[in-house]
Amino acid sequence: MIFPENAMTNSNFSRRLTLGIALSLAISFGAQAQQSADAVSVASPAAERAPGVPDPAPVHPELAGVFQQFGGMPGMTALMDDFMVILLEDPRMRPFFEKVDHDRVKRQLAEQFCAILNGGCAYSGRDMKETHAAFAIDKADFNALVEDLQIAMDRRDIPFRAQNKLLSVLAPMHREVITR
Repeated sequence: MIFPENAMTNSNFSRRLTLGIALSLAISFGAQAQQSADAVSVASPAAERAPGVPDPAPVHPELAGVFQQFGGMPGMTALMDDFMVILLEDPRMRPFFEKVDHDRVKRQLAEQFCAILNGGCAYSGRDMKETHAAFAIDKADFNALVEDLQIAMDRRDIPFRAQNKLLSVLAPMHREVITR
């Protein structure tokens, strides 16, 4: 049970944890888009990952109802549109996203989240470690992205519980995203 005097602390901790996961995804797609622009390469489908590389979009059948709380694919697409605007307005995140293919980043994030939430999508991008290897992403960058994702989800009125369910699945990816 959360007591009123601890409610804000627990709520903020929970939001930061869950948003940290989302940050990981956004940074990874920004980095992926930048790498693709710099070296014409096609993203490898998740099925072609090297053995032992964590799945960047593991399907969680138990989260299928959560996908609908995001508004299905139309809602996810709208969320990514809002998220990109927020990322570009944030001076901490702008350098990661200003020179990338915004449509591609948004499309791949929507695809990844949809796959994770068992919405019927297949993620075709690269794994998180490969995507972020060339970028100096630190914990502060990761946390800033998560904060921006939370702002976007709040603006779209996505229930906090649904946000947390997604972010709890995404959180472990920080190990593959933070590179310094």
